[in-house]
Amino acid sequence: MATFIFNTLPAWIAHLVSGMGTQLAMDQRNMVASDRPNAGGSVTVNAGDGCDKPLKKIFIPDMLARWPIPRLLNQHYSKVSAESSAWLESFKAFSPKAQQAFDRGNFGLLACLTYSIASEEHIRSACDAMNVLYVIDEYSDVSEEGEVRQQKDIVMDALRHPYKPRPKGEWVGGEIVRQFWERTICNATGQSQKRFIATFDEFMEGIVQQANDRSEHHIRDIQSYFDLRRRTAALRPSYALFELGLDIPDEVISHPTIEDMVVTSIDMIALTNDITSYNLEQARGDDNHNIVTIVMHELDTDVNGAILWAADQHTKLEKKYFEAMAAIPKWGEPIDSQVREYCNGLGNWVRGNYHWSFESERYFGTNGLEVQRRKWISLMPKDHLKVYG
Repeated sequence: MATFIFNTLPAWIAHLVSGMGTQLAMDQRNMVASDRPNAGGSVTVNAGDGCDKPLKKIFIPDMLARWPIPRLLNQHYSKVSAESSAWLESFKAFSPKAQQAFDRGNFGLLACLTYSIASEEHIRSACDAMNVLYVIDEYSDVSEEGEVRQQKDIVMDALRHPYKPRPKGEWVGGEIVRQFWERTICNATGQSQKRFIATFDEFMEGIVQQANDRSEHHIRDIQSYFDLRRRTAALRPSYALFELGLDIPDEVISHPTIEDMVVTSIDMIALTNDITSYNLEQARGDDNHNIVTIVMHELDTDVNGAILWAADQHTKLEKKYFEAMAAIPKWGEPIDSQVREYCNGLGNWVRGNYHWSFESERYFGTNGLEVQRRKWISLMPKDHLKVYG
């Protein structure tokens, strides 16, 4: 697949550009069709939905209608995902409600959709990493900035000293991270270890800043939001997991064309994630760190207007991504083949994350595939918090 994408890039970019306006127009038409929400409008849901008042419907566009990389599930999914989930559950890190939310999230599925060709050892590390990120998210989301700073210090110490016993009585995240990293480095190159630790530090610093924004009830502007979201999305450390079996030099991985692919893929994933997670986050009252809220605030639009803006941005990012891919230099073997594997991984993360959003129960409960098909969902009232956690 990687070779195919590289060899057909010029034709694909031309196809992408020609389809940008057409797809956006189709999305806009979908919003005014009889079974789609109007931008700024509302519909009355049936009595069977459990409500007797009008509820706005949120448009969920097909963000990857033009994306050429197909869905692919890692062959080790059933075995390794179960092992990783059982490992995390053994720590008893969550309340019963949070454990149920973890089970619904199926983060092993996310790992196996985004690291589709990884070996059994490496996909175990990826599953563990996705589960670790849930732990950090679950605790940091309800913590003040100072407490999140302490969590960051514990996490980074565990990564830098994976053979050092954790202090008695310490936050459980320290031992979880230590065990994850101790197992991972047994099958990881030096370059991948170095990059994972460096980028995880950046991610954790972003989480600290997010906690500060939350305590201040601060809504960022679009540009500063993307600057922070590129850290809080945890995608740079996730991308470092592609390198567990690779040895790409620093000057190659930091080349401007590859960096363009990294940033544009992060932004595309963030846009998709923010759209699919918005309903749940607004019901929790925790939607300030979401592009839908940011755009509504800055551009004075409604939910569906903000979602159309995000879909348009996604289309522009697709073009930029493939233009960067077409401009990747040649360094000679074995570097070129490793670069192809890494870059194909970036594109696969875009695809895999999208499908996980609907195939897991993280954002839509058991209705994900139906939401994906119908492209809308009713705005969730606050009292649905008790259902989704």
